Amino acid sequence: MSENDQSGEKTEQPTPKRLNDARQDGNIPRSRELSTAAVYGACVVAMMAFSGLLARGGMQWMKQALQPDLRLLQHPQEIFGHVGSLLLAGMLVISPLLAVGLLASFISPVLMGGLQWTNKSLMPKFDRMNPIAGIKRLYGPEAVAEFAKSLLRVLFVGVAGGLMMASSMPLLRGLLHKPLETAMADGLGFALRLMLATAMAFFLLAALDAPYQRWNWLRKLKMTREELKREMKESEGNPEVKGRIRQMQMQASQRRMMQDVPTADVIVVNPTHYAVALKYQGEKMNAPVVVARGVDEVALRIRALAQQHRVAVVAAPPLARALYREGQLGKEIPVRLYSAVAQVLSYVYQLNDWRQGPAPVLPALQVAEFDPEAKA
Repeated sequence: MSENDQSGEKTEQPTPKRLNDARQDGNIPRSRELSTAAVYGACVVAMMAFSGLLARGGMQWMKQALQPDLRLLQHPQEIFGHVGSLLLAGMLVISPLLAVGLLASFISPVLMGGLQWTNKSLMPKFDRMNPIAGIKRLYGPEAVAEFAKSLLRVLFVGVAGGLMMASSMPLLRGLLHKPLETAMADGLGFALRLMLATAMAFFLLAALDAPYQRWNWLRKLKMTREELKREMKESEGNPEVKGRIRQMQMQASQRRMMQDVPTADVIVVNPTHYAVALKYQGEKMNAPVVVARGVDEVALRIRALAQQHRVAVVAAPPLARALYREGQLGKEIPVRLYSAVAQVLSYVYQLNDWRQGPAPVLPALQVAEFDPEAKA
């Protein structure tokens, strides 16, 4: 297979940027089985917890609804208001159950990928109207997975309900011989246990579906090598452009550095390779500052500028190498080089005095001994 063919295959895992873009577009993993299990299971548990409250409220509502109101016979136009008040009272009775179901509806999104509020998912997607794509969804791997989930749903719920029915058959037969109130209480208890068993079946199916849905979501977001390279270029910048920017920044830095060479007090050089320009103002600086440094061609340019602006050039090979290696542009020199640099500056000052006036003796350069290879 050729390189171009391989680049078209989605073999690379999605990057964090691709995952975040998908979430921003409303494309997040969804599990309907987990949503169903969460809402249904929470409502069953709420019914078991609030069974007494719901039973008392339901009985009062039924008494109110079934009790005839003679006033409605005289004023039939009020029947609509009466029905509305009954519906409102019924909603208030089951309001704890509705509140629990509403809160449980957030469980699935939180567990699958977090809550994501976006209006992009509400926008119409015309690609879903493509009949060819619809046929592929009907007969593709997604349809096979949905069919398998349907079979598992029937199997799990059927087994759970069958086991509960088989274990409760003596109870169900005994309801015929019990008083009405006792039979109703036992029957409602059996119904709650049956719903709890089916809720456990839904949770078992959700435990299988949720990992599959997340895996399938990541599989759809996989990237080709070309997409991965394109995203890296967009996020990190084109290598050619970044190289050009670094080159321009280096050139600008060298121009600024060369502009500071004429203000230096001395240029310490290794005659063939290194050049370091130092500046010292006693009233403003604690120690000499490196205003320029370079090797080879840059060092030659520094020396040429120094000669053009009559800046002293002092040959001290070990010191020049140490200053270039340890000194930082715009920073003070290392402490261990204070003594050697001080002797160089003293020599330069004495040399200037000798040139300007009738000094008796030409000064000689003496540089303190130090290990040029030692670490700062």
